[in-house]
Amino acid sequence: MEVALESNAFFMGVEYLAIFCSGLMGGLCAVKKNYDLFAMMITAWLTALGGGIIRDVMLASLPPVGIADKGFVITALVSGLAVAVIHPEVDKLKWSMLTIDALSVGLFAVNGTSKAMLMGTSGMTAAFMGMFTALGGGLVRDMLLNDVPMVIRDKHWYAVPSAIGCILTVLVMKGTRIGLIDFTGEVVLDSAIVVLVVVLRLLSVKFNIVLPGALERHEVFLPGESRYLKRPVIHPDAKRNESEDNVS
Repeated sequence: MEVALESNAFFMGVEYLAIFCSGLMGGLCAVKKNYDLFAMMITAWLTALGGGIIRDVMLASLPPVGIADKGFVITALVSGLAVAVIHPEVDKLKWSMLTIDALSVGLFAVNGTSKAMLMGTSGMTAAFMGMFTALGGGLVRDMLLNDVPMVIRDKHWYAVPSAIGCILTVLVMKGTRIGLIDFTGEVVLDSAIVVLVVVLRLLSVKFNIVLPGALERHEVFLPGESRYLKRPVIHPDAKRNESEDNVS
């Protein structure tokens, strides 16, 4: 069986575009650290295809598509070569690259989840596989470059839209299995899920929508302890601002 979005030439073209642009974003990280051309190509390849490699290894689908599909591999490596020349333009096209990056996350989430479901995994496993596909490349890249992974560093919705997309894809695949959704309906719904992932990501950045952090408290409720803390709990942002003031 074939993943629905991969059966359509248009969506395959979009996937190649997503791989290329993901590679550009990965290679740009190497450029900013003044690494050489080889490092740019490696980080581009890992960013674009690393998540799929992780997914395929965990699903025992060998060899992984990230090293077996010539078109995907060449596209990722070419993006690493391209960013060595056009990195100033890539760095300036913030919203364009952000949109295509969100598009790649949505596509990889849907495709990764669908592939796992087609291989007979449970819905929960498939959702995790989809998230590995969508986020794994960036995670490997940031670890390789000794950066805090984007999935943690970016306070805006990044992993959240991916998780929502994976869960919705599981529901669509289950509907397809029991005959409630035909192949055309699956393509339409999968496309809608990708659009939803992109919209959630862009709205989060545009309007600075973030998930809440730890609850700020000034009391403890432990046996033998005073109800009130001896000193107020300082919010992490306040600590950071205080340290910046001291430095200045």
